[in-house]
Amino acid sequence: MSRLRAMLGLAIVALAAAPAAGRPADPTGFASAADVRAAVAAMAKAMKPGQGFAWQSLVRDGARVAALEYWKAPGRPAVHPDQAEYVVVIAGAGTLVSGGTLDAPAVVNPDLTEGDRIVGGTTRPLAPGDVVLIPAGVPHWFGITADRLVLLGTKLPGGRD
Repeated sequence: MSRLRAMLGLAIVALAAAPAAGRPADPTGFASAADVRAAVAAMAKAMKPGQGFAWQSLVRDGARVAALEYWKAPGRPAVHPDQAEYVVVIAGAGTLVSGGTLDAPAVVNPDLTEGDRIVGGTTRPLAPGDVVLIPAGVPHWFGITADRLVLLGTKLPGGRD
């Protein structure tokens, strides 16, 4: 009898863990703190001398992605016309310049316009734990004030409100 109960118990556990008929498995993307630390360390190790930027997907749901951005040198000022950008500073230190006007804008692709500089933007220091939400169409630039600036960035499609 105890063997039958044990087998029945295992069957109940298996059924509880399985998705219900017609329902997909849990679609939640998840990366633990340990996963994030390991990914940042691997990115640092993989960067070549003189390489200023690396990008790595962390969790993804189709076209939606949360990615690590590892900066050793600043990029160009940018605008994402139809995407807001949500950023959390993971490590390092830097500066954010946002708002104002993008000088000498050049369309790189439909999702990205770059320029030479931002005129009239607001400058903010960045440190681990800082959270930024840059609306679609707003010029922004990340400067690096330490040996690196590591961000968790997510592009949010949908344009401006």
